[in-house]
Amino acid sequence: MGHRETAVIQDLGVSRAGGSVEPARSAAIYSPEERARRDATVWTTVQAILAPVQFLVFLVSLGLVLWSLATDSHHALAAASVVIKTAVLYTIMVTGAIWERVVFGQYLFAPSFFWEDVVSFGVIALHTAYLVVLFAGIGTPSSQLMVALAAYAAYTDFAAARSARGLLRSHRHHLDAPEDPGCVFPCGGFAHLRPPSPIGCRRHDLCRAALRHCHH
Repeated sequence: MGHRETAVIQDLGVSRAGGSVEPARSAAIYSPEERARRDATVWTTVQAILAPVQFLVFLVSLGLVLWSLATDSHHALAAASVVIKTAVLYTIMVTGAIWERVVFGQYLFAPSFFWEDVVSFGVIALHTAYLVVLFAGIGTPSSQLMVALAAYAAYTDFAAARSARGLLRSHRHHLDAPEDPGCVFPCGGFAHLRPPSPIGCRRHDLCRAALRHCHH
């Protein structure tokens, strides 16, 4: 769910789905057919747009929550921000499930994203717990916001871990991709970063280079 908006930006990597995945799929998130469906669907763009939107809403809401807890005031404003953040998370959950259905043929727990889906449900559960205590009037406003902080801590940890995995996936992709002898990036991985040059761009593919790019 929440992970997919990152996955559409970090496109290749190592599948972590275990023995249920065929060996040919073990080095990549997408098969060629799945990659084509991912590139063709509008839901990929939707996920890529929602990713920074959610993060910006999170930053604003986190600031309001901390301010409210520090001053013991403006609880309603902080609560409203958490509700908005949760609504954005739910939106990403629904659109991400649709994206997964279009690309992988199932709404949830596709092998390439199985554990990400599992952890995402944990993050969603904590956000939902906040809505429950808020609308049921359980506890004080400050104690309710502490539940929101727990949800935000889980979201932050998951996002950080997801970003790290994305970098490793991207690194693996660059190492495994074929190298173009005319490319201005002769070295694989993250070594020897240099500015791109149109002179070296010749083919519509990704080569084994330090920065992800296309050859025309």
